[in-house]
Amino acid sequence: MVRAVILVKSPKKLIAARLRKIKSIYDSFPVSGQFDAVAFVEVSDLVKIKQITTEIQKISGVERTETMIEVQ
Repeated sequence: MVRAVILVKSPKKLIAARLRKIKSIYDSFPVSGQFDAVAFVEVSDLVKIKQITTEIQKISGVERTETMIEVQ
């Protein structure tokens, strides 16, 4: 399994709730600071992380993302 944290910049107030609707995101919540929400992802392979990030970036109002992949 591959786990990652994706930080999301979006002025949309309910962005964290929208992120939780994406398959493979098992938790998401709003945060303060440079980013507005964080999403936790667990998938079978690294390619799927890219697919999820692309799906997040297509959400209306998402300005940018930053992905951090767990290193084992």
